[in-house]
Amino acid sequence: MTQLQERTGVATLGGNPITLLGPEIKVGDQAPNFTVNKDLMTEVSLSDYDGKVKLISVVPSLDTGTCDAQTRRFNVEAANLGDDVVILTISVDLPFAQSRFCSIAGIDKVVALSDYKNKAFGQAYGVLIKEIQLDQRAIFVLDANNTVRYVEYLKEMSAHPNYDAALEALKELV
Repeated sequence: MTQLQERTGVATLGGNPITLLGPEIKVGDQAPNFTVNKDLMTEVSLSDYDGKVKLISVVPSLDTGTCDAQTRRFNVEAANLGDDVVILTISVDLPFAQSRFCSIAGIDKVVALSDYKNKAFGQAYGVLIKEIQLDQRAIFVLDANNTVRYVEYLKEMSAHPNYDAALEALKELV
């Protein structure tokens, strides 16, 4: 088994340092492929969204205030983006919990995907938190050819991303 790159000193949880596993993705990189769960038995990968501009909103858990707000904000924005764009929210929450959250919160434009099974997304995008096995909050915008056009790794897990900058990067590609 290959040893994952460990990145320290780049993020905190409640002000306490955490270790992120995996590489730092940068603007201009080809987005790594990944496999996550759409529900308990159905897996999807990045290639399932080929030809679409993608905003990937990474949250630690939908059951927290910041993650809830982030997902609701992108759901509202998704209604105005057209069919050539998809917003994916990825967390390590079980698909059951994601489905429950989306149903209660009225999330119907954002696609909730679970990284619970093998944490392939977290490892490929450098957001897997070694100490607690959740994915660190981050935003990635990919063009239709899966080239990374915008990246924001949050330095503090409880902080909100720069919604306006992420949405501007997304709209430039549409």
